[in-house]
Amino acid sequence: MHAKDILIEGYNRIREEVHAAVGGLAPDQLGARPAPGANSVAWLVWHLTRVQDDHIADAFEVDQVWLAQDWQKTFGLDLPRRDTGYGHTPAKVAKVQVDSGDLLTGYYDAVHAQTLDRLRDIAAKDLERVVDERWDPPVTLGVRLVSVLSDDLQHVGQAAYVRGLVLGS
Repeated sequence: MHAKDILIEGYNRIREEVHAAVGGLAPDQLGARPAPGANSVAWLVWHLTRVQDDHIADAFEVDQVWLAQDWQKTFGLDLPRRDTGYGHTPAKVAKVQVDSGDLLTGYYDAVHAQTLDRLRDIAAKDLERVVDERWDPPVTLGVRLVSVLSDDLQHVGQAAYVRGLVLGS
């Protein structure tokens, strides 16, 4: 199995877990926060999707799905256009409300499609390309892809946990 195939498998698992975390929840359940200052399922899934969208677009020098496909307008959040949720206060977390889980999974699926399109085209040598020189050592494409994968899996796991709290199971 090639490295890109392992990455594709990992990103496919994120998609499965996003759909499982969101599926069947009503808007009030998606926005429910189990404790003051806690994150909701809606915020967690929106945030992990925004981070994947932002980081993949940057690494591959393509447009973010959020902007290119007008998801920013569709969501209609009272947040800056390029906001990814990083460093959000509880007040900003509360702004991420959705009318349905289909909105979250629709956006995630669009980002996932762009991610897979990019992953299918990479060669092993591409993983060594530096994509962010602001770090020491500079971040390669391979490191960035694993970082996003790890971050997304953690956040979708948190969303699944919040889902269980909201449903009381």
